[in-house]
Amino acid sequence: MTTRTTDTGEAGRAPWPLSRVLRDRNAGLYLAGVVVSGFGSSALGLAAGVWVKDLTGSDGLAALCLLALWAPTLAGPALGTVADRVRRKPLLIAANLLPAGLLLTLFAVDSRGALWLLFAVLFLYGVAGVVQDAAESALVAAAVDPGLLGDFNGLRMTANEGMKLVAPLAGAGLYAAYGGPSVAALDAATFVLATGVYAALRVREASPERPSVNWRRQTAEGARCLWGHPGLRPLVLAGGVTMLCAGVGGATLYAVVDNLGRSPAYAGVLYAVQGAGSVTVGILSGPALRRLGPRRFGAAGIALFAVAVAVRAVPSDAVVWASSVAVGLGLPTVLIAASTAVQRETPGPLLGRVSATANSLVFAPNVLGLAAGAALVETVGLWLLLPALGTVLLATAAALAPARRPTDRRTPSPA
Repeated sequence: MTTRTTDTGEAGRAPWPLSRVLRDRNAGLYLAGVVVSGFGSSALGLAAGVWVKDLTGSDGLAALCLLALWAPTLAGPALGTVADRVRRKPLLIAANLLPAGLLLTLFAVDSRGALWLLFAVLFLYGVAGVVQDAAESALVAAAVDPGLLGDFNGLRMTANEGMKLVAPLAGAGLYAAYGGPSVAALDAATFVLATGVYAALRVREASPERPSVNWRRQTAEGARCLWGHPGLRPLVLAGGVTMLCAGVGGATLYAVVDNLGRSPAYAGVLYAVQGAGSVTVGILSGPALRRLGPRRFGAAGIALFAVAVAVRAVPSDAVVWASSVAVGLGLPTVLIAASTAVQRETPGPLLGRVSATANSLVFAPNVLGLAAGAALVETVGLWLLLPALGTVLLATAAALAPARRPTDRRTPSPA
């Protein structure tokens, strides 16, 4: 059992989402940890591909960096079980210290023959990330006031997207000046700093009960809990379909840019515009979740995302810019809704497994979508492909939206 302690009993009634979270000591510390570690991860994400490209000249090998980072997501249900077998705070600290140490080995990568070490570190980095996400989700649910979970998850999204706007440029500049090892050292330092932030969390945890079943059955318990929950299953399935379509749509980005008659570098502008939309929705998600409930909030965002994807086929800068803002606003909603619902509705002893299983079901389809989109964009015109994706997304939004607004008794109404 984990007991939450906070410095303010009024956090749930603060007038603005940011102040609601920051007035809660544990929530503010978590958010600080996300910002610090997210900066390093975003910087490394770009630099690793550039590093491989410089050493090999191969676009394919450079793309394998993302595959190495994402592949452990497929084993999310099994990896998430770790978070239910040990105390979550020490596990979260260990999951930050492990990649910090591994990253320092990348100083040995100075030739094509040493690339195996880079890929191995990226894979283990991904493993640690899956475990970290499971431990964090479980610990957040206990350490943060339930009334703040929607605000926290929204601001967590804002922090991540904000780092994606800043950190890749910093990583690219550091790489250009000092090479790949310098970016690895920066990322390692951010993990160490995040570890200090997480160590300052005020939570009391009892050791989990000794499991009565083996690892495979314990993992299966989490999957059964998620699949059997009538509120969580629709959100997670809708999230998976949305991310599948997002992957296909993401693979068309350079075709959209070409359709505008712009250079490939223009894609960076569209990324920045989309990121600004994601930052905005993260700030607004807490009040929206309280007003609409998770399913209506997610369905509204998917519908907006559907329209945004469909109109990207129009060869107009103004339309594509508006579409990018709408993608940034719409796409994160179902992710925020699903993660918040999982944290609220899952029993504490199962939360690590259920959270990791939900993440796998939501994010793994994105990889499949990127692969499918890369093939489809060469054979299907944007005028057909993008409206088709929009149609699938609108159907997903319609299926997710409940017939009537659900009553969420666990979320207090704002004062």
